[in-house]
Amino acid sequence: MRPVGYLITLCLFLSCCASSLMSQQAVNLNDRPFDLHTPSGDIKGKLLTPGMGEGYPVVLLIAGSGPTDMDGNSSQMGLNPNSLKLLAQGLSEKGIASVRYDKRGVASSAASGKEEYLLRFDDYINDVRLWIDKLAGDRRFSGIYVLGHSEGALIGMLACKDNPKVKGYISMAGAGRPLYEVIESQLAAQPEVIKDMVKGINDSLKVGKLQPNVPLGLQALFRPSVQPYLISCYKYNPSEIIGTLTMPVLILQGKTDIQVTITDAGLLRKAAPKADYYLIDNMNHVLKTCTTTEQQAQAVTYTNPLLPVNAYMLLLIEKFVKKP
Repeated sequence: MRPVGYLITLCLFLSCCASSLMSQQAVNLNDRPFDLHTPSGDIKGKLLTPGMGEGYPVVLLIAGSGPTDMDGNSSQMGLNPNSLKLLAQGLSEKGIASVRYDKRGVASSAASGKEEYLLRFDDYINDVRLWIDKLAGDRRFSGIYVLGHSEGALIGMLACKDNPKVKGYISMAGAGRPLYEVIESQLAAQPEVIKDMVKGINDSLKVGKLQPNVPLGLQALFRPSVQPYLISCYKYNPSEIIGTLTMPVLILQGKTDIQVTITDAGLLRKAAPKADYYLIDNMNHVLKTCTTTEQQAQAVTYTNPLLPVNAYMLLLIEKFVKKP
């Protein structure tokens, strides 16, 4: 929120007016609770609007994998880039509303979560469909756009498929390959014995076969309780799904992203050749400006909530959302 300053003059009337305007501006730009009620519990969200009126577009922001919260942070992993909160604030300043939310089981939505072994990828997809329905019934919004970041990109595109309520879809640092391929590529620098074990487990999960005996060093990725979720996710190929979308599509990818590659963005573009497509110089996975892929420099952007998100990225989203 940008602070608004008013000069207090000798006139009490003008002083009161200024105070009123300041209060209204603070309300306009402050997050407000905006929750989704589901049979299994409330999913907590926040709505940020550019004003108190109506007629502005709204972007539904979907966070990435794991315990990532609505602001793009993960306290469990010690990561707090504040990416999605800063993105929401940047959109508000450009006259665009946004909704972001804690996925079921995460942070303020913990009560709506399931036991890990019962969770399925489709649970997240269905939640986004419910969010879209909620936004479609709100007269304040002139159009609904869905933006998925990282794993959220796949969730978003699946929720947008065959959904006429969505005016546009945005893939932000979204993978262009199935999750098992992404995992294996991210472990490419590991010893051959590790890579072979990972591939063997993935080959089983791809065909729906659980692997009860997972080496201790791979439990974080493949513990038995998370395997049903992985099986439910492995069946989706983002490059196949994005090609089926009928609404306008925007594909954004940072050139200094060390988690999702330019190759992934290229696969999405090939599958959706009519999409708007941009590779953004010096933007990394958490949407911050970073001029290098060097680990230490990257780490700073993952842990500093005050660093702004990439300005050019915001301009591209504004251009897409406000396109006639």
